Amino acid sequence: MAYPGFHASKWITPLIERQIQPAGIDLRISKIFVFKGRGQLGAESKKLAETIELEPYENKWVLEKGAYKIRFAEIVSVPEDAVGFCYPRSSLLRMGASLLCAVWDPGYMGRGESLLIVENPHGIEIERDARIAQLVFIKLVEKPQKTYDGSYQGENITDLD
Repeated sequence: MAYPGFHASKWITPLIERQIQPAGIDLRISKIFVFKGRGQLGAESKKLAETIELEPYENKWVLEKGAYKIRFAEIVSVPEDAVGFCYPRSSLLRMGASLLCAVWDPGYMGRGESLLIVENPHGIEIERDARIAQLVFIKLVEKPQKTYDGSYQGENITDLD
């Protein structure tokens, strides 16, 4: 069972009315980063790739074809009895770009990040705070035995993030 957007809105902050959709909540883009190094994923460890934040010009970014790490503007608190799935908005797809997101586990709280892939050979232009993704919450059959407690818990929630 998916939670309707008006119900899911209580798990997202800050939120403006136009973000509430029939089946979820739109997430806005707040930061974009370019990859400047190689990441490493081992059986028991990880080292994230070094990134550098791209500063918008006149509140927008002009992006060439390539891969970018993005940060959402909202803090999401996934309830203990639900899982979040993040999808690109169709307008993004129709411009020749996509968004790759991971599962948002029960109990996760933070300002999430995702991978923006620009395939359009002419690039795209995107304004800060543009609605880029839709987060859908699915109710679990029952509460899990444990909730999320990984290294991304509480990520990017300070004013400096």
